Amino acid sequence: MGLYVEARIRADLDALWALTQEPAHHQRWDLRFTEIDYLPRAEGESQHFRYATRVLPFLTVAGTGVSAGEKERPDGTRTSALRFASPHPLSLLAEGSGYWRYVPTADGIRFLTGYDYRPRWGRFGRVADRFVFRPLMGWATAWSFDRLRLWLEHGITPERARLHWLAETVARALTVAAACTGLALRPFVELAEPVTAPLVYLLPLLCVIAVPLALFAPPLPCTPAARRCVRTAPARTRAPRLAATLELREQS
Repeated sequence: MGLYVEARIRADLDALWALTQEPAHHQRWDLRFTEIDYLPRAEGESQHFRYATRVLPFLTVAGTGVSAGEKERPDGTRTSALRFASPHPLSLLAEGSGYWRYVPTADGIRFLTGYDYRPRWGRFGRVADRFVFRPLMGWATAWSFDRLRLWLEHGITPERARLHWLAETVARALTVAAACTGLALRPFVELAEPVTAPLVYLLPLLCVIAVPLALFAPPLPCTPAARRCVRTAPARTRAPRLAATLELREQS
């Protein structure tokens, strides 16, 4: 079961290509990577790269990959394909491949990705991947695509977008906590002075209103959200032929 994410971005195709193909820009908006560096290559060779993801403050998982792009296609679209692998024993992701497609439309660009990978750690790894890691990777990809969209469409830098998301997440969590705390205090309100007794009847109503709003209200326009992206692949979607030509270097 591969992962698929699609975003509609109203931006110049060259600008989108630059922010997704240049490592210094890519690592700023893509939540899945902390560092991306191109490795030296010979003329005519596909571009190899090294990537790293900081899982914990004291743990960084690294890997290598190879990519190639088709910037000029007869139909006006662009394609980028890659293969990747991580030898790190703590990386659930062993190896995989994927692609990006850039499809110009009348109102912008359909920027989409499809990728899949093989997990390690045997049966435990397959179960952990299916129920935890793969859903998390799908969410992180979609969230990152929307953060990229905000950067291109509204000039909201990835760093500002992350702060907006953190602030909104904290505000929603505090709203839920305050509502639950109010219910927990209900017995004490009942024992209070008669003037506060009406609060006993208001608390459940406030919770019914506040909790769903905090959990399900649409995110602010300046906040990146995975829900804005398409997560189901159209019928007959397949990887570009370019992906089959890529070969990873031997890892020492």
